Amino acid sequence: MTLRERLQAWRYNLIPDHIIGEILQKRWTDNAIPFLALVITVAVFGSAISGFFNLMSLQASTRQLGEFILVVIGLSVVMLGGGIDLAVGSIFALGAFAAVTCFFIFHLPTSVAFLAALVTGIVFGAVNGYLIGYLRLRAFLTTLVTFIIGRALYEILVVNFGSKVQLSDASSDMWDFIGDGTILGLSVSMFVALVLAVVTHIALTRSRPGWHVLAVGGSRRSAHNAGIRVRHTVFLTYVFSGACSAVAGFLIATRLSGAGPGTGQGLEILALTAAVVGGNSLGGGRGSVAKGLMGAVIVLVMTNGLIRLGYGTGTNQMVLGLLLAAAVTIDIRWLKNRHKVLNEVYVAPVYLRLGKAESAEPGSGTQYELNNQLSEASAIGLGELEGPEDVILDRDENLYCGTRHGEIIRFFAPDYTRHEVFAHIGGFPLGLAFDRDENLLSCVGAMGLYKIAPDGEVTRLSAETRRSLTSIQDDARLRDPNDLDIAPDGKIYFTDSTKRYDAHEWAIDSIENRGTGRLLVYDPATDKTTTLLDGYRYTNGVAMAHDNKSLLFCESWANRIHRYWLEGPKAGTAECVIRDMPGYPDNINRASDGNYWMAWLGMRTPSFDLSLRHPGMRKRMARRLPQDEWLFPNINTGGIVKFNDKGEILQTFGDLSGQSHPMVTSIREHKGELFIGGILNNRIGRFKIEGADPNWTALDEYWGKRP
Repeated sequence: MTLRERLQAWRYNLIPDHIIGEILQKRWTDNAIPFLALVITVAVFGSAISGFFNLMSLQASTRQLGEFILVVIGLSVVMLGGGIDLAVGSIFALGAFAAVTCFFIFHLPTSVAFLAALVTGIVFGAVNGYLIGYLRLRAFLTTLVTFIIGRALYEILVVNFGSKVQLSDASSDMWDFIGDGTILGLSVSMFVALVLAVVTHIALTRSRPGWHVLAVGGSRRSAHNAGIRVRHTVFLTYVFSGACSAVAGFLIATRLSGAGPGTGQGLEILALTAAVVGGNSLGGGRGSVAKGLMGAVIVLVMTNGLIRLGYGTGTNQMVLGLLLAAAVTIDIRWLKNRHKVLNEVYVAPVYLRLGKAESAEPGSGTQYELNNQLSEASAIGLGELEGPEDVILDRDENLYCGTRHGEIIRFFAPDYTRHEVFAHIGGFPLGLAFDRDENLLSCVGAMGLYKIAPDGEVTRLSAETRRSLTSIQDDARLRDPNDLDIAPDGKIYFTDSTKRYDAHEWAIDSIENRGTGRLLVYDPATDKTTTLLDGYRYTNGVAMAHDNKSLLFCESWANRIHRYWLEGPKAGTAECVIRDMPGYPDNINRASDGNYWMAWLGMRTPSFDLSLRHPGMRKRMARRLPQDEWLFPNINTGGIVKFNDKGEILQTFGDLSGQSHPMVTSIREHKGELFIGGILNNRIGRFKIEGADPNWTALDEYWGKRP
């Protein structure tokens, strides 16, 4: 290794560039900017204002903050549903007036005053919801009109009845407690706001109506096509917003024991600014209650802080305007460019120098020399299949394979001309294996480990393992479960090829070539999945050794085969059996003579091997070129290799014509024949093996003869 290559290895293998992409991909990163703004705002005004953190000062502020949070929660739900509500200030004022009228003029109980405020908010919210949800009017114009009408109505009522409220001698301990009391050290308004925030968050993230709101905000057409009652959902968001604003109005009425001309004035701008500054998208479908809470604290601390520092209303409004403009700009630009930024930084290649491989070219005379015998293989299901990645036969000699349409297809013996859909799983069924009870097990790309009973019933066995405590990425989810095999005790050993990319992005993983593949085991007795080995470059095929004391698995991008010991002094450790192959290994299965069959999905090329030593070039390629112009591993030429327990190569087969099986991802020996699968093929191959045992089947060797 030259000094330049050594420096490249240090730079790209030791500096974790991929962490930036992992962090930006997290949903919680949307909260990073508002949270940082919150910390800065509190720190700046806390240090600039004497007594800012005084207990009495904070308690007084939380009363106002609780009322404000209620309004912001309601508006946030409307925004998550893809709408906007400019009438919250008017509804807030009318709710307050309804409460003080019932209590001070009509001398009704506090509970009735609360119900009056709540009904007022619900009615105004229902009007907005009906006009926008059912009549499909523009949300901005509709709520602007109801804001103007509501504000005008409030001003008329205040002028005519305000004096009666001021001269009333009505009093109530409950009214006073709500306005001035505390619950668990919190003001009543703040306590109510926090309870509502928790309930709303749970409803949005854990309930069907909440999911409907987010779905409608994300895409109304898609939500409608999915069967969601879009108009009804939009209607309910405005009713909820109106109710929240009215409850907040009731709380300010109890705190001030009245309502004046300035009640709720400008509140809609404050609430809208808070919701957007917190990170709730104006486009809908993206945001949360927590973001609204952060925005509410930022806006209220900033406005109150500026007033306490001696700045006037004009300065306050200008700052809010600038804050809203900045938040909207960040929201729109980030929403538009997030995927571009991720595409720029997510693919983080590492340095790898592969060992020199022996040639597999015809006439080379090496142990890997390919021939053209696979071109003679007959075809099963020609033109009727798409992507039979793995193939397997049952005890009745019926043939099974997965397809890229998420189905398991069964071809009926003996001629395999008739077939049916045995089961529909979804995803992309990859590795297959039969257990002792003749259940068919499958690794399904991007979904997990599944079991299909003989009657076709599908059961998910595992979709996750325990998350690593030190991992930035969420490595609990199985992103690319690939191949599996079953031990005599029923434990299922399988590979998860990469933790960073989904199954359909396997080619991108080859560009990055980072060691994110792992070997796992699922124990049916405990229903737990455990990670055994980690840090391999695209773990792939798995096969139990003939003695059942170890298993073999592939490391595709490193061109190696490893043995993992289950028993003996080496139990729990792995060792390399074959290294520096000229092809990329895929599935492994037992052979009838005590050896093993291995598929090569493609062959190494000098150009791609060279690119692995230049991670900077691959990084620039991933950023600057469209994906169909990237330099990928060659998967247009593959083959089949037979090897023994010592790692010695015994036999090779290829299709040099490229007509039948240029790419091979799986092979199964059954009664003297090889059945061949390929993830990009449109057929299953059937190839006669000279000298093979015509009675041998894998199921008999694994589980014994049928009783």
